[in-house]
Amino acid sequence: MNFDFTPDEQKFADEVEQWLVDNHDPEVMDLTRENFSQLSDTPARRAFMKKLAKQGWLGMSWPKKYGGQEIEGVYEFILTEALARHGAPQIGKGVGIIGKTLIRHGSEKLKEEFLPQILNAEVEFAVGYSEPQAGSDAANMQLKAEKVDGGWMLNGQKMWTTSAHFADWYWVGARTDPDKPKHAGLSLFMIPMDHKGLEVQSLPTIGKDTTNQVFFEDVFVPDDYLVGEQGKGFGYIAEALDLERFTMFTISPIEDRSNLLVEWVKEAKRDDEPLSADVNVRRTIAHIVTDTHVAKGLSKRFLSAAMSGGKPPTIESSEYKLFTTTLSQRVCKDALDVTGAAGQIREGQDDAPLRGRFEGAYRATLNETVGGGSSEIQKNIIARRKLGLPKNF
Repeated sequence: MNFDFTPDEQKFADEVEQWLVDNHDPEVMDLTRENFSQLSDTPARRAFMKKLAKQGWLGMSWPKKYGGQEIEGVYEFILTEALARHGAPQIGKGVGIIGKTLIRHGSEKLKEEFLPQILNAEVEFAVGYSEPQAGSDAANMQLKAEKVDGGWMLNGQKMWTTSAHFADWYWVGARTDPDKPKHAGLSLFMIPMDHKGLEVQSLPTIGKDTTNQVFFEDVFVPDDYLVGEQGKGFGYIAEALDLERFTMFTISPIEDRSNLLVEWVKEAKRDDEPLSADVNVRRTIAHIVTDTHVAKGLSKRFLSAAMSGGKPPTIESSEYKLFTTTLSQRVCKDALDVTGAAGQIREGQDDAPLRGRFEGAYRATLNETVGGGSSEIQKNIIARRKLGLPKNF
């Protein structure tokens, strides 16, 4: 299989690369360098996204009737990887998840209201699936949506909602049909984050990031803000999760960390002996570099298929998500093993090996193997849908 870019693709890659060099903003890039871009918000980050929108690079694979260019998904892959390589903010949930789901399933009203805002980087979204009793088992959502005159009344709680502390709109799954099987009783809604009855409580983490829990008390949602059909929300959510697995996890940070580790090992010494002469270290490095090259090759095929038109490929998205997030976590863990206790020194300290990049990155990668569907869930999807094996839980 040929993983090289076509001349047109390479021309676009060069254009994006030069644009990112010309528009380098340390305030933006330093904030997002270790893939924390979706967890932080600043005026500089929003300004950067608007500049990206003016280039016409948001929603490139969308249909032209909705403001897109109808070009192959590989162009969005090129952009996504270049942004990650430079530590720039990713294109986000609006373009990669919500916009594409609305195009396939949303009403014309929702398309007219939200798609232009997404393409112009004028709106930020939070996604609400997880609950105290519904993590990887998304179908177990219990947020209650009761039918009332003109809409729905929502009561309950969401957990681990990234971006809820700065988002403008909430993309929420809720149970509208409690008497139906759990997969058939869910619907999808869009709610403004400043809505009466919606309360966001931030949950600071050990590292730099903030997540949130969100409480609903008699939150009224008009019928117009039901996405698609009542009771079909789980299918829409499953499609959105497939898209999330492609758009939120990139190869460039893995390659960057891999290269950084290799260069450090070349210069480092242990007991006055070159660390690169240690057979165990050499074996570790060889595995990391080999798997990083495999991930790069797979990513173009998987991402191009997912970002092009039509239904996202579920099996490929699970394979991609499982491989990249597991590799990302392993690269960081191996780096900490190689550096020893000194690897725990945080970024910014003068004596931190590898510039302290791996201490925070390792904590972040622990979340990567859970968010968007845990590794165990991805293995079950692959086993059942590709290999025809039974579910293991």
